[in-house]
Amino acid sequence: MKHILITGASTGIGAETACLLAEGNRIFVHYCASESSAGKVADNVESRGGQAHLVQADLSTEAGCRKLIEAVSAQTDKLDVLVNNAGAMLERKNVREITWDLMARTFAVNTFSIMAVTSMCIPLLDKGDDPNIINLTSVAIRHGAPTATVYGAAKAAIDSFTRGIAKELAPAIRVNALAPGVILTPFHDQVTSAEQLETFRKSNPLQKNGDPIHIAKAVRFIIENDFMNGETIDINGGIFMR
Repeated sequence: MKHILITGASTGIGAETACLLAEGNRIFVHYCASESSAGKVADNVESRGGQAHLVQADLSTEAGCRKLIEAVSAQTDKLDVLVNNAGAMLERKNVREITWDLMARTFAVNTFSIMAVTSMCIPLLDKGDDPNIINLTSVAIRHGAPTATVYGAAKAAIDSFTRGIAKELAPAIRVNALAPGVILTPFHDQVTSAEQLETFRKSNPLQKNGDPIHIAKAVRFIIENDFMNGETIDINGGIFMR
């Protein structure tokens, strides 16, 4: 049985990952505000043969990050997997319009939260079985993403953070990242119009946008492959290629 903490697991990629990894495992389903959605994920995890624990915290603050780790630590003395999935594009803004407040809030939820949660989880991961950390970045780190440059920069910091701690924590703890392309989740509800999503779809070589399961399967692959470390895997249908 693996003990797995997934942040931002009430919807989208986090929820799909929790359900895919459920069987035989203990899943800590973190959520910020959507308790009803998180409860449905927990029910799904248990229907698939896993154990689910709901943990609420606002990870945009240091106090919230500490609250999360304290809640998890009260129920387990180890973690095998940490999936740093929580994040958000708060607003789309032209670079001429960005404000200090937008930068601070974007980095708090997408960068500082992952750094803080990771650091606080290390004592639990040190006791895990083949412990590993998986960070979610974005295709925005690859191609610039006009109107999402602040978000892209925040995620790019995590790309660098991933490589740094992959060296620092090896060989005890593996660290990798995933850079999803356009994935159809509630993430886009407030910041991406239907017309924009269609434009993204048409510009993709596969002529489609992704689904959360595409990312969840990659999380499972990293967990199972104990020779992966310090890598960022691009999963975007070919909209960005190396």
